[in-house]
Amino acid sequence: MVYYKNDEEIELLRLSNQLVSKTHAEIAKHIKPGVKTIKLDQIAEEYIRDHGGIPGFLNYNGFPNSLCISLNEQVVHGIPSSLELKDGDIVSIDCGVYMNGYHGDSAYTFSIGEVDNKVKKLLKVTMECLYLGIEKAIVGNRIGDISYAIQQHAENNGFSVVREMVGHGVGRNLHEKPEVPNYGRRGKGLKMKPGLVIAIEPMINLGTKTIVQGNDGWTIKTKDGLPSAHFEHSIAIKKDGPDILSTFKYIEEVLNI
Repeated sequence: MVYYKNDEEIELLRLSNQLVSKTHAEIAKHIKPGVKTIKLDQIAEEYIRDHGGIPGFLNYNGFPNSLCISLNEQVVHGIPSSLELKDGDIVSIDCGVYMNGYHGDSAYTFSIGEVDNKVKKLLKVTMECLYLGIEKAIVGNRIGDISYAIQQHAENNGFSVVREMVGHGVGRNLHEKPEVPNYGRRGKGLKMKPGLVIAIEPMINLGTKTIVQGNDGWTIKTKDGLPSAHFEHSIAIKKDGPDILSTFKYIEEVLNI
């Protein structure tokens, strides 16, 4: 069942997503070579709790941490650990917050030091995919219009789209219907109406689209070991267009982008 939100609920969702966004910025202050990913997780949990939220991912279906931290060839659901970041890495950080009865969800892929030019292009194109998808998130369009826009831009730039992992509705539950794939056909899927809130999250690979699950039962990796990028916003569908509830502006302020 698809749950449509009223204006009051959308504003509560905005508050949760703004805390997610500010948590990302707090993490950005500490991302550098030599930092252990578990340290970033601890910083995020403390920041979320200090600002009135609860980490949305912690213990979700048994997930052991507050952040999903996925390095290089890891696509999503990476578990924070004692592993240290190093120059040339990219790291996808997916953060969720539960506050006032509603969830926020957003992801950002950070560069550590100087990364390869091909990887820079991967990050650029993946973020472009996100915003091209958001442009299609309008009343009267279908979910497939979002999916098609993402897939076309990724593949036109020589990259591949992960099939098995998708975006989703978000609200009182972290994952709600509908699913929002990053590949598909225009004119297919649910027709979007005002009050629909979805998380759009392109997961784009440098090499093959094929993924495998790590031995920890959580971490998803590219089969060929090449890097993957991931960006995500939660958005509300409104009569006058998409309303982006999360933001990257706080991250960009910290990183001077």
